[in-house]
Amino acid sequence: MFKNKILLITGGTGSFGNAVLRGFLNTDIKEIRIFSRDEKKQDDMRKRYNNDKLKFYLGDVRDVNSVNDAVRGVDFIFHAAALKQVPSCEFHPMQAVKTNIIGTENVLNTAINEKVKKVIVLSTDKAVYPINAMGISKAMMERVAVAKSHNLDDGKTMIACTRYGNVMASRGSVIPLFIEQIREGKTITITNPAMTRFMMSLDQAVDLVMFAFNNGVNGDIFVQKAPASTVELLANSLKNMLGKPEHEVKIIGTRHGEKLYETLLTKEEMVKAIDMKEYYRIPADNRDLNYNKFVEDGKEVITEAGEYHSHNTHRLNEEELKAMLLDLYEIQDELKEFRVI
Repeated sequence: MFKNKILLITGGTGSFGNAVLRGFLNTDIKEIRIFSRDEKKQDDMRKRYNNDKLKFYLGDVRDVNSVNDAVRGVDFIFHAAALKQVPSCEFHPMQAVKTNIIGTENVLNTAINEKVKKVIVLSTDKAVYPINAMGISKAMMERVAVAKSHNLDDGKTMIACTRYGNVMASRGSVIPLFIEQIREGKTITITNPAMTRFMMSLDQAVDLVMFAFNNGVNGDIFVQKAPASTVELLANSLKNMLGKPEHEVKIIGTRHGEKLYETLLTKEEMVKAIDMKEYYRIPADNRDLNYNKFVEDGKEVITEAGEYHSHNTHRLNEEELKAMLLDLYEIQDELKEFRVI
């Protein structure tokens, strides 16, 4: 599928982009374009991989001209560029709007105009029943993607979304923070010990995107079934793994816009979700605005469906969580640094 093709990753200097590169650079893909606004991270990535297949485009999804330059000649797009920090989006909500909503529209419009074959848009569990600016902007991003897909003919540009929970050890996640606090002898700060979050690795995030790429049709949203852990168990597991079981923990209270648990599928979505073993597929609602013809045919019973969230999914025990952590490159490096392995 990717032989002699050009793939563009927006926000490609982040954790997801690096995970894609680990799996793709040594294949028969023709070119991978990294589009982002941080020249330092691009330079670091250029030196780290030192591969002629890797091309860098400096720009911002808010700037449609820079998007046009990056998309021209591209076959596929993984759209990962976003503002992801909940507290910063709370204080600067219009920045989230400009990047997550308008920026996504810029990418999708350009992809359609340039006849890109497939676009996978990366979303988050915070888009479900959103209570913060980041989640609201991501929910609107999904709606923009689905709406754009309505007007596309089969065989032309395909737009689908993926939605997943906490990506373990990704930039801005709590695992690197806890490790840094342990390394520097600082107190581990926990917002709420009973808070649960879905757990998945970067490689699993890439697997979800590839599943959407291979199986999606226009307007689909794909969700990976994932286990969950409490924040308390995560902190204790890291302490034990790093040989610091007595390290101090302090509860600081919930931050701006945080939930006790995250939801990957709403009750309304579960009604129509298609179970694909490891994944759920949510097909687009392709009805038009002529609602009268649907009034007599309604069959969905929303009251019989239940949400899919981090409180009712499989709850990891410490051994299961440790096994997941040990699979992470970042954790393996930390264990060597702490001389645990």
